Amino acid sequence: MTHRVDDVPMRSAGSTSAGPPLSHSEPWWRSAVFYQVYPKSFADGNGDGLGDLIGLRDRLDYLQQLGVDALWLSPFYTSPGADGGYDVANPTDVDPIFGTIADFDALVAAAHAREIRVTIDLVPNHFSHQHPWFQEALAAEPGSRERARFIFRDGQGPRGDLPPNNWPSVFGGPAWTRVPDGQWYLHLFAAEQPDLDWSNPEVAAEFERILRFWLDRGTDGFRVDVAHGMAKATGLPDIAASTLAKINDADHMRPSDDPRWDQDEVHEYLRAFRRVLDSYPGDRMAVGEVWASGGHRLARYVRPDELHLAFSFQLVQVDWSANEFRAAIDDAMQTMPAVGAPCAWVLSNHDIDRHVSRFGGGTVGTARGRAAALLQLALPGAVYLYNGDELGIGKVHIPQEAMQDPWEKNEPGLGLSRDPSRTPFQWDATANAGFSRAQPWLPLDPSYKTCNVAALRPDPLSILNLYRRLLSVRRQYAALNSGSFQLIGAQGSALIYERRAGNERIVVCLNFGDTEQPIGPQDFAGSTILASTHPERTALDSNPVLRPNEGLTILMAP
Repeated sequence: MTHRVDDVPMRSAGSTSAGPPLSHSEPWWRSAVFYQVYPKSFADGNGDGLGDLIGLRDRLDYLQQLGVDALWLSPFYTSPGADGGYDVANPTDVDPIFGTIADFDALVAAAHAREIRVTIDLVPNHFSHQHPWFQEALAAEPGSRERARFIFRDGQGPRGDLPPNNWPSVFGGPAWTRVPDGQWYLHLFAAEQPDLDWSNPEVAAEFERILRFWLDRGTDGFRVDVAHGMAKATGLPDIAASTLAKINDADHMRPSDDPRWDQDEVHEYLRAFRRVLDSYPGDRMAVGEVWASGGHRLARYVRPDELHLAFSFQLVQVDWSANEFRAAIDDAMQTMPAVGAPCAWVLSNHDIDRHVSRFGGGTVGTARGRAAALLQLALPGAVYLYNGDELGIGKVHIPQEAMQDPWEKNEPGLGLSRDPSRTPFQWDATANAGFSRAQPWLPLDPSYKTCNVAALRPDPLSILNLYRRLLSVRRQYAALNSGSFQLIGAQGSALIYERRAGNERIVVCLNFGDTEQPIGPQDFAGSTILASTHPERTALDSNPVLRPNEGLTILMAP
């Protein structure tokens, strides 16, 4: 029997049922589909040009129809906004531009009513320079308790007017800023983001308070920002010249001997997070943003007593190639399950160029993006989608004068700004794309007049409906939810793997080439559940051939 894509059931906005449980035996997060919302750019509820929690709550039916299991909200805390809210001045309150604590509580209740879980960002590496702790540190003397919460050091040179070491900031320039009394403080990111000293017990105690504050409000989990950066090498040694020459923070990956990142001491800090999470009911969880030098280092963050998940960034780092994707998937699948953890697959987020653009942009990038979505949502483990993936949005051109990102401001003209991946969500073709009644905080992609929810929703072959069907198929078939995984291999320009659960066997095939690719002589007697191409396939030929940049999900005959 051929399964047409239109036959796949979808969740309706009027229902509070989230469909079949993800698994009867495993915690919800192990195979959940998370949807990242960048709050400032998702939906404006009060008409000031900035997205907010009210706007997000009003759009929850859309997310329920899409079929996601959980939200990840980027920071909405009180912040001066030097780095998109990741410079947190009060981590237990909502910034007025996003609403109030009452708005957050209402959002959680509304999401839970739709059986959508809510996870939020935790930013433990640094605070804002406007946080009361740092203001107290500036007012205190060197060697004081207040300064011991951060990383203050005397400078080098006869007058201490040289930084304490040669560490660079991710955002350009030195990672040190001097204060009026002559000492320097460390900031691995912007100067407005002073790093905390996690060897100080006060810091750990404060973050236990922060965790419990949000857990007590019903939060289901956390995304731990810069989880690999909380501990620095003992003594803050200089980076070796040979290592310094290899550092390119724009690529995110760090050399293994970079003393700023991935120090062994970080694991005890993360174990403290885990103990707090385990003290609450409901499988509360945490996923780490970890950029490690290899899969074996990444796996250390998800050992049984540490984080539950760590982003599998392997698919972000590869070109559009069957062999590169195979190696990336194999690396993740060899390392994470070895410590009992699932992978957490990522194609795009607020810090990364959108994958449609990375894979070529235009018509080709869109076709490849559709195929990549099919692959991502058929892999074992958790999946993280970024708002706008389901619309096929690419990297948006932002005029230099409209840039907000501190990375761009510190190193202008190098193309490092993350703003092109943070533009307002495209709801319809009306003024401001239905995002706001006011001028949005970042320019819109000119494509919004045709690439928007209202235009894509009625088209059965649109990328939006492809995502909806991919999510529904993932729930419908146990093999795609919690089944086994076997990478069959790369055959020419094709990548093939299979998922099994009981008598159910599903084969997933992707063609990374620009010409047709036969996928025989394997026995592919079955029917196509879903194809990434336009128009969608509904059946296989006796000698299956993949079209250029096409992905197929095939239900095999028993």
